[in-house]
Amino acid sequence: MSKKKSGGTKARGRQKLTLTKMAERLGVSSATVSNAFNRPDQLSAALRERILSECAKAGYGGPNAAARSLRTGRTGIIGVALSNYLSYSFTDPVAHQFLSGLAEVFEEQEYSLLLTPSREHLSLHRGFQGFADGFVIYGPPRDEELEQLVAQNKPIVTVDFAIDGYPSVNIDNRGAADHVGRHALRAGAEVLCVLGLRLMNVNRVCRIVGKELFEESRTITIQRLAGFRSAAHAVGLELPPERVWHVPDNTHLLSLEAAKRALSASPRPDVLLCMSDRIALGAIQAAQELGLRVPDDVRVTGFDGIPEADTHRPTLTTVQQESLMKGRCAAEVLLANAQTPTSLVLPTRLAIGDSCP
Repeated sequence: MSKKKSGGTKARGRQKLTLTKMAERLGVSSATVSNAFNRPDQLSAALRERILSECAKAGYGGPNAAARSLRTGRTGIIGVALSNYLSYSFTDPVAHQFLSGLAEVFEEQEYSLLLTPSREHLSLHRGFQGFADGFVIYGPPRDEELEQLVAQNKPIVTVDFAIDGYPSVNIDNRGAADHVGRHALRAGAEVLCVLGLRLMNVNRVCRIVGKELFEESRTITIQRLAGFRSAAHAVGLELPPERVWHVPDNTHLLSLEAAKRALSASPRPDVLLCMSDRIALGAIQAAQELGLRVPDDVRVTGFDGIPEADTHRPTLTTVQQESLMKGRCAAEVLLANAQTPTSLVLPTRLAIGDSCP
């Protein structure tokens, strides 16, 4: 007489719980069980607690997300197309604040974020865009990536650039750069120098003389350069290409290199207009290492208003933009999904510090 095997046959015969079977066990409708997991506002607190408790005891974890997305046409995922490396978005203060603003709004609406870097080694051709209900495009991507996103026929909002037919969230980069430039030059200057950021497709620190710059409509830094030039023109000061430096990435080491090279040139600049606060902080360190006093020997301005601008010594004169608010506004515009594209231009302000009083 053979012995019965314990456990194995029973485990193999156990049927997987489904939404319908769990509803039958609880004596409620399938919609009620689904609401307990996905729409708690539709149930009383007591009923939802009972359903979730019984589901936990039975080992039922809730409706299948993939099946739910097929029925509703929604995945609950928002794609965020980045114009830089993924690691940069976590370390750069401006990008970090922007993403925090996005996350605050989308989390309240129970959306998840899918970050997709927009560099050639991590292209969207892998199909990331198929998972998303809509897209926030942070900075201009490459043309082929933009075409792929637009071809999805899903809601899109662009940030720090604009495309026809879609809402955008921006600041007046040219006007703000002109404002801070006029402030820096109002006390007089003999030699002006600009430390730019991603002005062209060159992966090293260099002057822009003889180089092909990006189009103004596609990058905010070219707009800032135009603002600096208009400020210089307003006071009758020249800004030739050899006094505009290209910094390929917004890092401290590259900023330090560019500033040292600029301050070692002859004639030495007495004003440095920088296209980011990180570049400006690197410029202040470079000046100090070269034995120059800020602002007595050289005045320095930044752009962005990162927290370190207020805590650094000397404090930084900069354009203050609300990156956290920019993220929140981009999320709200996308969720509104208005038929008529709405373009927002958020305000900035000039924050005057000790680097250029």
